[in-house]
Amino acid sequence: MADSGSVESKSSGDIRTLAIDVGGTGLKASLLDAAGDMVTDRVRIDTPVGATPDKFVEVLTGLVAPLGAFDRISVGFPGVVRKGRILTAPNLGNDAWKGYALADRLGKALGKPVRIANDSELAGLAVISGEGVEATITLGTGFGSSFFQDGRPGPHMEVGHHPFRHGETYDEQLGNAALKDVGTKRWNRRVAKAIANMRVLTNFDRLYIGGGNARKINFDLAGDVTVVPNEAGIKGGVMLWKD
Repeated sequence: MADSGSVESKSSGDIRTLAIDVGGTGLKASLLDAAGDMVTDRVRIDTPVGATPDKFVEVLTGLVAPLGAFDRISVGFPGVVRKGRILTAPNLGNDAWKGYALADRLGKALGKPVRIANDSELAGLAVISGEGVEATITLGTGFGSSFFQDGRPGPHMEVGHHPFRHGETYDEQLGNAALKDVGTKRWNRRVAKAIANMRVLTNFDRLYIGGGNARKINFDLAGDVTVVPNEAGIKGGVMLWKD
């Protein structure tokens, strides 16, 4: 999580947060009120995979223009983020992301302070209870993950790029391309194995599954595993500003 500035003095109930969800397939955004509820319809365009980071900022600026006024910006990004800089962007198709100061560039383009977190972490912040060990996985273009202890995010681990089965990573075996390739039945068996692995890895108290493909899970989940709406990737935006 990183911050490019601070919000000017304003009643907390009046603050509007621009929440942006950068996905490998789609770019989505909405305005949130202080409670984290959407106050505008969500806008979406296809992700310009392969575009330069500067072009991404230009595209995002155009995407959010119709939404109206806001006070601060939260971004969920599909990769490793440190102090507002992007370290990895494996599904965006351009090596120029490494070291890119996205918080600073986007903040200058839109004139508001920016905080950025991994997209799975942002989704987790919207749904966790804040008690015990909780984990989030997101099933979309790739496989995202985040981990929390009593409501506080742990160090970000790119589980999606670790070996999973048959010499391939979680991303390769559970991403959208794999779902299309092997079909829903085989993909669901892989998801069940991934859940079992996360249980062994973390001994979680609760696991939340989000992302656009979570709705395609068709087997019974244990009582401590919950599928959450895809909108969690946006609604977690307010939580980035709770210090």
